[in-house]
Amino acid sequence: MNSRWIKLIGIALAAAAVSAACSTEEGETSYKYFVYVANAGTGKISAFTMNSGSGSLKEIEGSPYAAGSEPVSVAADPTGQFLYATNYNSDSITAYAIDAVTGELTAVAGSPFTSGLGPHAITVEPTGKFAYVANAEGGTVWPYVIDPDTGALSAFSALAVLAGIHPSSLVTDPAGKFLYVASEYSGDVYAFAINASSGELTAVPGSPFVTGGFPRSVAVDPAGKYAYAANTASRNVSAFRIDAATGALAVIAGSPYAAGSGAGAVAVDPSGQFVYVANEDAGTVSAYTINEDTGALTAVTGSPFAVGDAPGSIAVDPSGGFVFVTNYWSDGITAFSLTATTGALTELSASPYDVAEGGHPAAVVAIRIAQ
Repeated sequence: MNSRWIKLIGIALAAAAVSAACSTEEGETSYKYFVYVANAGTGKISAFTMNSGSGSLKEIEGSPYAAGSEPVSVAADPTGQFLYATNYNSDSITAYAIDAVTGELTAVAGSPFTSGLGPHAITVEPTGKFAYVANAEGGTVWPYVIDPDTGALSAFSALAVLAGIHPSSLVTDPAGKFLYVASEYSGDVYAFAINASSGELTAVPGSPFVTGGFPRSVAVDPAGKYAYAANTASRNVSAFRIDAATGALAVIAGSPYAAGSGAGAVAVDPSGQFVYVANEDAGTVSAYTINEDTGALTAVTGSPFAVGDAPGSIAVDPSGGFVFVTNYWSDGITAFSLTATTGALTELSASPYDVAEGGHPAAVVAIRIAQ
């Protein structure tokens, strides 16, 4: 074999090696995974890299990052360019640009941005054009336009809508057509249609929809078929079917489903198979399987799973392999691996991961960014 063929074979083998290195289980795109935690006690955001194989967390250099007074909610835009934290006591939203490679945060010019009274939750709809903030003390939801280049927020307070007494959580459906708001003291979920051009909200017919006592959190499954609200006072989960045309909610047979004491935060895994609820007073996480056809819930074997003191927020990473829970009073993050076939949780050996003493982690989000 002459040297020319040897060289060509070498080039081919090198190209194959590069292709294999770049290829992942998700196709040709590789990802980096990050976890961000809002620490209400210290007014800072803790940032971690997540190992995609093990789920282990490593704090990012420069973390924690300054936010406002008592950050209680955190959300990222769909592409992972920007991160937002609501500051409950300073009536503002801190915005950051996310470094796609390192996960480091840099404050966006003009940040913090004004909110209504007591901003308790923030979400970004799937196109990344609009953000919505639930102002608990004002009983309103404010729409914002996101600058796609800088991440800056422009508030449309004139387009604010009323959302009951102490709206504490909000989420859009996967298509970005509807917004759902858990109004804690009203005992309802408010539903709004989203104007795709302006971001303006219009009440869905029949809204608000009755839940159990003190619904603190609401989540929607990835197919946009079902919505779930965790009810703190009644210790259960309300389940609804979503009307694909109108966004209206219909109670699912068998709802509500028993949870633990202080059921507060609720999350659905990316596969749409499982629901997880953080029980703040019990120090546990309840896990359920979702009936694909009906949306009904069945408790996972081994549920509930123990966490730290006062679990207040829960996030499933975008790969669906790991679950992270904030423990407000024990200043840590409990991390689990998620069994894909059953939904059962197994705590990671290095868990819990500490934040600063007195940090009081109140919210967590897990994201991935294409490289």
